[in-house]
Amino acid sequence: MYGNIFTQNGHLVQGLVPDSRAMNASSDVINLAHQHNLTFLLIKGAGATGTATITVEACDDVTPSNTTAIPFKYRRNVGGTDTWGALTDALAAGFVTTANANDMYEISVDPAEVIRATVNGTIENHYVRMTMTQVVADAVDCTILVILPRQGYPQDVPLTVLV
Repeated sequence: MYGNIFTQNGHLVQGLVPDSRAMNASSDVINLAHQHNLTFLLIKGAGATGTATITVEACDDVTPSNTTAIPFKYRRNVGGTDTWGALTDALAAGFVTTANANDMYEISVDPAEVIRATVNGTIENHYVRMTMTQVVADAVDCTILVILPRQGYPQDVPLTVLV
């Protein structure tokens, strides 16, 4: 017997395909309609000088046609260790990553902030994405993993959150 299998009690989504880029990209749009919280995990590999401003955006639809930046929490893991820094509040303007290879950033989103955001005159949106806007242009190998915890009860095939 296998104990606790995460993908039956939670949900993992590849939010951004691993690639060497100048940290100038956005994750897929995620539907939070049936979620209690969400974490974006930004994983940086090679590329020690490129940096980006990280923001989280509430989206009005799946395109997204309109976005509004929202506050979130984040922490940094330095150099691929298992030690994480302090949890920090980020305003809607986001934060700038540190120029370093092999870091990870945990970006935690409260779905209530997504719903509270006014996008295109509506407050009934459940869509969100993470965006990286290049500050220092230098290619960085990176990917975004979306982590969604338990959705009410364990299931072999979780509900889709990609739209």
